[in-house]
Amino acid sequence: MRSKRVFFFTLILATLTVSFFHVSFAKKDGDDHGRRNRYRERHRDDDHRTTYLRRVTDPTYKENCGACHFAYQPELLPSASWEKILSRLDDHFGESFELNEEAKKSILAYLQTNAAEHSPAKRAVEIVRSLGSEVPNRITEIPYIKKKHHDISSVTIKREAIGSLSNCTACHTRAEEGIYDDDFVVVPK
Repeated sequence: MRSKRVFFFTLILATLTVSFFHVSFAKKDGDDHGRRNRYRERHRDDDHRTTYLRRVTDPTYKENCGACHFAYQPELLPSASWEKILSRLDDHFGESFELNEEAKKSILAYLQTNAAEHSPAKRAVEIVRSLGSEVPNRITEIPYIKKKHHDISSVTIKREAIGSLSNCTACHTRAEEGIYDDDFVVVPK
């Protein structure tokens, strides 16, 4: 009889122990699952747009600015820089550029609305962070951009296929898509 009680007591103790561990692990798994769900919810909009810069979509900007050079993503400069650049079209990096007022207003509105400080893209955030209170005239003056290109020699930059650091598409094969990752860089010979 005593052995039956010991057996029964041991069985109850074992059942309670298994139940306890099952509840503990289930709760832990549930917490991990909940944590993952909370992370996904917070980062639900983290897709191509937050990793990369957005493609240039404004036809007036593409048509006018992209006719002479790469139509840079607005996220590469803060809005104050875009304003400064568009206010000096009579000396646009050594060239004079004519732009009617309607087009100028349209382009400025597009650039300011989509400027670096309004972007969730990681690169735009780094650009803004590196600037502090600076208002650069050129993308190539941004400390973050300088740092990313610091190991490229001036000889390499002066190659005919590149010409200058402002020629993004020479090396960044997917720059038009807003992708500047090292995986898509090919430096021309």
